[in-house]
Amino acid sequence: MNYMDEIISTMEKQNGLITTAQVSDAHIPRCYLSEMIKRGLIERVERGIYVLPEAWEDEMFLLQLRYRKGIYSHETALYLHGFTDRTPLKFVMTFPYGYHAESIHAANVSMRKSISKLYGVGITQCASPCGNSIKLYNLERTLCDVVRGDNSCDVHIVNQAMKQYAGYRNKNISRLVKYAELLRVKTKIVKYMEILL
Repeated sequence: MNYMDEIISTMEKQNGLITTAQVSDAHIPRCYLSEMIKRGLIERVERGIYVLPEAWEDEMFLLQLRYRKGIYSHETALYLHGFTDRTPLKFVMTFPYGYHAESIHAANVSMRKSISKLYGVGITQCASPCGNSIKLYNLERTLCDVVRGDNSCDVHIVNQAMKQYAGYRNKNISRLVKYAELLRVKTKIVKYMEILL
């Protein structure tokens, strides 16, 4: 198998996508990427990220590749968990304080910030709508984030999500309360649970 075949094979296993870092890690000279673009075998979607021409563009996955510290949160995480049917118009991502990327505001991203002590709490993974693995906050962390009350999340979405969680078979109330304490929303979460359970 030659280098170009190896690149194509890797891309086919990864929903039609590859990064420059992955090519370098496989000890393939990067000049093959340029040659493949010239031949029309692959397309460059942005710096360091390439796709097969027939591949669906996975915006959520590409955003996370571009902004590695970004964790899908709030309404976007609710959507990914299946706790709202509203497709996000703008993706919400949480970043640690001190993270700077001017291009975030030009991207389709609403940025939230978290102190480093809380940033890593509840990170998990799921498949994007196109099937690629992306990072998001787990359901209990997400519920605490949307209940927090910074008026960014529609109250109807919050109420619907909390109602759905109350009837959810795999709910983890102890984790929800633990996160609520950490994120200082325990009173609000307990009120919801008292009404709904």
